[in-house]
Amino acid sequence: MTASDVPNTSPSMMPLRVTRNDQIADGIHLLEFRDVGGKPLPAFLAGAHITIRVPNGALRKYSLCNDPAERDRYLVAVKREANGRGGSTNLIDGVTAGDELMVAAPINDFELPQRAQDFLFIAGGIGITPIMAMIRQVQAEKKRFRLFYCSRSPETTAFRDELSAPEFKDNVTIHYDHGDPARSLDLRPILAERKNREHLYCCGPRPLMEAVRNMTGTWSSTAVHFEAFSDAEMHKPTDKAFKVRLARSGEVIDVPVTKTILEALRDHGLDVPSSCETGTCGTCRTKMLAGQADHRDLVLAEHERTDNIMICVSRTRSDEITIDR
Repeated sequence: MTASDVPNTSPSMMPLRVTRNDQIADGIHLLEFRDVGGKPLPAFLAGAHITIRVPNGALRKYSLCNDPAERDRYLVAVKREANGRGGSTNLIDGVTAGDELMVAAPINDFELPQRAQDFLFIAGGIGITPIMAMIRQVQAEKKRFRLFYCSRSPETTAFRDELSAPEFKDNVTIHYDHGDPARSLDLRPILAERKNREHLYCCGPRPLMEAVRNMTGTWSSTAVHFEAFSDAEMHKPTDKAFKVRLARSGEVIDVPVTKTILEALRDHGLDVPSSCETGTCGTCRTKMLAGQADHRDLVLAEHERTDNIMICVSRTRSDEITIDR
């Protein structure tokens, strides 16, 4: 994930030195991290993210954008979110080269399949960050890719010079809409059919990902992958409390308006697998045996929605649902 909040707990963290904090586009900074003693860093593959404890104490996840072959540094691109919770501004404004921050080893919820040979990447805004690592890995493996990168303007486009290099002329399209929805990139001809058994990776604003999701109905669901850098609509003004019945034990658990199903199950001591908790990775997919779901994920295909639910973000339209637990 490009940038998101995480609970104020974390796996073991290591001290890394910030060796670069440079603006690379309007509102976007590139930060470089290296081991304090110059040792190799834990390895990662394209799509991985690290968790950083920013100076105000909050934990934030950022996608790695450098070449996965590099073991001496981690690179993350951070967009200043004026209406965010302060993590990005605290990192951009509160950190200078030479500072040390605590960073957790990379985790990957957005990994490329090893056997695939062709890839279609669609990025919006700061969603380009994990795609940059993917391009580098795909190139190193002599595989093929197409990238469609949607941005507001040249000035706000991260990695514009690099992606405009002659070597990418036939593979990369950068589209500027200048803030006008009427000038958005027409994705329909791009997504009309799956070419060469491509795997699609999309990262960007949720409206972009939802549009891509709606246009890939003819694609295999296993070939379409999303990563969110903003939360799903986990809580809406019209939400109501409901009950979840566990089919195996018969236990009934209340899910209040302020909690997700996943959180409610954990509050009752149940060990439930999850990862992204934004409705994009598929880890918490659960069989639904009765009831009507209010789906808010980007994972399930239409035909899977009658009897599956992603419990990290989705809720219910009925007073009760029954799940296979």
